[in-house]
Amino acid sequence: MSAAQLLTTEELQADPESVFALLEKLGEGSYGSVHRAMHRRTSTIVAIKIVRVDNDEAPESNQTEIMIMNGNQCEHLVELYGSYLLEDSLWIVMEYCSGASALDLMRVCKRMFSEAQISVICRHVLEGLDYLHGKRKIHRDIKAGNILLTGDGVAKLADFGVAGQLSDSVSKRITVIGTPFWMAPEIIQEVGYGVKADVWSLGITCIEMAEGRPPYHNIHPMRAIFMIPMKPPPTLEDESKFSPVFRAFIARCLIKNPADRPSARELLEVSTNQCHIERICWDAWL
Repeated sequence: MSAAQLLTTEELQADPESVFALLEKLGEGSYGSVHRAMHRRTSTIVAIKIVRVDNDEAPESNQTEIMIMNGNQCEHLVELYGSYLLEDSLWIVMEYCSGASALDLMRVCKRMFSEAQISVICRHVLEGLDYLHGKRKIHRDIKAGNILLTGDGVAKLADFGVAGQLSDSVSKRITVIGTPFWMAPEIIQEVGYGVKADVWSLGITCIEMAEGRPPYHNIHPMRAIFMIPMKPPPTLEDESKFSPVFRAFIARCLIKNPADRPSARELLEVSTNQCHIERICWDAWL
């Protein structure tokens, strides 16, 4: 259901507690909390991120998240339905994905994804990235924890709190932001970076989904920041367990020079030619 179909103009201007019933808390962090909620008029289940705010102002990262999510029309990006700014909190109302995140599934089920499952997730993530990058937007925090799955196995990118917009006059950003283990070398080196930084992070996420952890997970994040630009690109710990196609895909994502690294669009063309993509049957996996 699109945002236009879910919330009326009157509902967007009303008290959110009169529009939604909070059902359960899904998670909590320093920012606030995420809840599963029900839209009272239609009984549609949604996710609501409730962020604590001070001085009647939304934190900059959440203003960015709303800006990046607003108007997205891609099946593989979590949809924004609307937002409400109250005296002490910001409510961000989003599409609910019942399959939780890829990271949550690995933790709960105590197992990693198969290559076939990773290929489906990667295909969907690349669709989302191709759409974002076409809008000159960078996600900047691709990892398993930010890939949500629906009940029928559709993967969607979420958490746009650190996403960035490239202007026509500035094709590369220089801000160091993201999660260290997934961060592209060019971000760490502060030489300017563009949308291909997300492709590097996807390569690291493939390793994470195959092995349960990203490279350098066993060292301090600040040390990893120094190692990522200095060391050769990471690889799977035991490559003999994985197919040449999967290893080659990761290697293409993890080319250190972004000028030589393929775009999301180019990787989509390769995956279409090499892989038979089907939606995942999570019931069978779980």
